[in-house]
Order: sequence, then structure tokens, then C-alpha cells
Amino acid sequence: MGNNDFREIIEENVIDETDMVLEENASAEAVFEEAEEDDKGYEDICYICHRTERTAGKMIKIPGNICICNDCMQRTFDTMNYGGFPMDGFMMSPNMMGDHLQQADSEDAEDGTKEKKSGKRLGKIPTISMINLADLQGFGMPHAKKIKKRKPDEKREPVIDIHNIPAPHKIKASLDEYIVGQEHAKKVMSVAVYNHYKRVGDTSEDGIEIEKSNMLMIGPTGCGKTYLVKTLAKLLDVPLAITDATSLTEAGYIGDDIESVVSKLLAAADNDVDRAEQGIIFIDEIDKIAKKRNANQRDVSGESVQQGMLKLLEGAEVEVPVGASSKNAMVPMTTINTKNILFICGGAFPDLDEIIKERLNKAAAIGFKSDLKDKYDNDENILQKVTTEDVRKFGMIPEFLGRLPVMFTLEALTEDMLIRILTEPKNAIVKQYQKLLGMDEVKLEFAQEALESIAKSAKEKKVGARALRSIIEEFMLDIMYEIPKDENIGMVTITKEYVEKTGGPQIQMRGCQVIAGPVESV
Repeated sequence: MGNNDFREIIEENVIDETDMVLEENASAEAVFEEAEEDDKGYEDICYICHRTERTAGKMIKIPGNICICNDCMQRTFDTMNYGGFPMDGFMMSPNMMGDHLQQADSEDAEDGTKEKKSGKRLGKIPTISMINLADLQGFGMPHAKKIKKRKPDEKREPVIDIHNIPAPHKIKASLDEYIVGQEHAKKVMSVAVYNHYKRVGDTSEDGIEIEKSNMLMIGPTGCGKTYLVKTLAKLLDVPLAITDATSLTEAGYIGDDIESVVSKLLAAADNDVDRAEQGIIFIDEIDKIAKKRNANQRDVSGESVQQGMLKLLEGAEVEVPVGASSKNAMVPMTTINTKNILFICGGAFPDLDEIIKERLNKAAAIGFKSDLKDKYDNDENILQKVTTEDVRKFGMIPEFLGRLPVMFTLEALTEDMLIRILTEPKNAIVKQYQKLLGMDEVKLEFAQEALESIAKSAKEKKVGARALRSIIEEFMLDIMYEIPKDENIGMVTITKEYVEKTGGPQIQMRGCQVIAGPVESV
């Protein structure tokens, strides 16, 4: 093989490698162009401090679809000037690289050497390494944490139209379709929500500013506090964030920051800041952040959390992380104004009834008009006699209660209400099982005595409506398992004996034959 053959082989290999590099760079550039096209509707996010363009100002874009704000860029230059180059492998701009190359050429001129190879020039800068564009595919901020742009000059329709807000009686009528009883609570919430969104949609400049109508609901466990808020948000079609106060702690301690409740609302609004600023936040288990009676240790999840929530309830601009509950995570930050966010706090407030009894029993003294001290012991709805002073004595600070002007209680569920909960709402538990068996072309019926037995068992468990599902699941297991085996079964009737495990259900075949006995024998 001659020299010409070697030369041809080398030239072919060089051409192939060159084409491969060009194709990789071209594909990388195509990816960057596609990413830039996708990012047009979203704000730029600083790669170093993770602030948005609206918060940090106009961004500086460098190769690799990376954005850096002016503050971080200036700090980087200051670090280079006073402390050397900060990071190994950091990509430098062409101007910066040109300055280093010019400095290297002047040093070589003094030594009498005039090397012109760029590789040696870069070799004199130990902190710079060549970066292939193909290695930067997908480099940058994740798409799931992008924030939609907000243009102040753009005329956009308001999220809440004051003319399309349903009246309080219409809101209550919609709640009646899903929630049994709790007439007072539904009326209070309908009026408070109606007034709140009239306040949000008010654009008049008459100098009258309507205050927020944040709510505090008190009720025993299982009475429907969370379900009431969920149904309300679904009817109004607004973002809703449901969070738990038990995980909130003072800043600097293990647990969620107080601003994390606003971050969850932003996630519920698909990172749309405008929608999030007019949503609803429901903070459950609010009684768990009451002041601790033991003053020997620091109260990091009690009174300090209440004080930290004051600015959120009243209305303030807070900086929250996007897509995470911690500010320390590598996620972008955005600013949300809580002025138009409706806060609803709810809790069971255990032992609050004892405080109410103590206040009511002060009149039980010696005399003809004195009351018996056990007069209120069997009163299930004693929470309806609650006052702000009782809640303050429970452990809620006055400043916190002052920012929750609407306080109301929910009734304890009676057996009659539990029976109605089983059958009346649109998505009642009985209707759910009737639909499940209806898909197998089997009709399901519940005898009235069976419903009464279920309600009685649920009442004894003392966990509210949550007990209904567990009771029904227990005796419906065999039916849901055995009925699909026989295609001739046309109807199943749940009897009181079957609920109380002293008999079986009534099973009617498609030929109108009624069988009563254990499900397994059918």
C-alpha cells in the first residue's frame, strides 16, 4: 500500500469525523431553536439564583439556552476580578476568551515564541474546557417549572367577572346537590365567597376598599369541612389548594415553610400567577398550630406559625418556589400577591367543648336559678355556642383571629343525616355502588332497615361520615366478588340481616326468582 492510499484513507476518516461533528452540532442547534420556540410564552429564569424575569429584570442569554440575570453576572465578574475565576469548566463568552488569548499572545511575544494554535492558547487557561453543543441538549430549566409571562401593557380579560358571579342563593342551591344538612354553614360560605369575588372584581376608584372575608370553620371530625370547600371550588371553577397546618414550622426548622401553602396554589393554577392570585387556599387542621401550653421549649409549630401567617392572611407579596415546597431547592422563584386570595381555615378543635362548658357553667352557682354542671355534657352541637374568646383561650392568638372575621361552626351528624348522606347527594355512596353493578347489568337496592343499621353503626364509631364508606366496603366485598360470576342475576337487595351479619341479601334472578341466603351459595 502506497503513500497515496494512506493519504486517501486519512482524508476519508477526517471527512467522516468532520461530518459527524457538524451533524451533532446541527442537531444540537435545532434542539436549541425548538426549545426557544417553546419558551416564547414563558418567563426566562436565571440559572444561578432561579429568579424569574419579572423579578430579576432582563436576562442575559449565553450559549446552551442558559439565562443569567444582571445581578448574578455582575457578581461573577466581581469574583473573577478579586478572587480568580470561580468555577472550573464555566463557559466563557467570546469577548472574555478573546481577552485571555490576547494576554497569552503578549506573554509569548516577550518569550520570543509565536505559537498560533488555539489549543495551546486554551491550554494556558486551566479553568476553561471545550464544550460540545451536543452535550447541552436539554440543558437549562425543566419545562415543568416554567412560569407564564405577565405583560403589564397587555389588555387581558379579568379572571373573575363581577357580572358572572352567581348569587349567594344560587351558590347554596348548588351546594345542596352535594352536601346534606349544614344549612347555616352553606349560607355563611355562600355570602362570604360572593362578597369576596365582588371585591376582587371591583374596579371602581371611589376610595372605598373592601376588606377580605377570610373564614374559620369549626366542626367535629367527619362533618364535611374539607368536602364543603372542594365542592365550592369546583362550582366556582377557581384554583384550590388544600394543605395541612401540621407540617408548617417556623423558618429555619425542619418542615414546610409558611409560604409553601401559596406555592401549592400556584401549582394548582398550572403556574399561572394571575389565576393563582384569585384562588382559594384551605388550611386544614388549623387547630394544630395553637399555642403550646408547655412553655419550657421553643414553640416552632405553634404560635410562631400563626404570626408568620399574618402577612399571608392580610395580603402581601411573597416570594415562593415553583414546583417545590422549600426555598432551598434548585427551583425558580416567583412573586405572588395574596391580597385577593381567599383563605379558609378549618379544624376540629378537640377539647374546645370543655372550654365552652367551663364558660357556660360559670352561672352554675348556689341558688334557685343555678344550672346543673352536667347540663351540656350530652349536647353534640355545643360547638355552635363558641365565641372568639373561647378560641383565643384554646391557643389562637388575637392577631390571627382578627384576620379571620367570618367564624362559623358545622353541626354534628345525626343518624337521619347519615341516612340522607347515603342516598341523596349526586355522588352518594349508594349511587356509586349502583353504578358499579349497573355496568354488569345488575340492579342494586338497599332496604330502609339496612340504611338505618348502617347509619347506627357509623354513629357509634364517632368519626362522622367517614365511617359510612368503611362499613359498606366491608359487606359489599362478597357481592362485588361473587355477582359477576353468574350472568343470570338481575337484582340484589341489601337487607338489615346482611348488614348485621345475621343473614344474607335477597338475590333475584332474571327469571324473577328471589333467593335469600349467603352470597357464596348463589
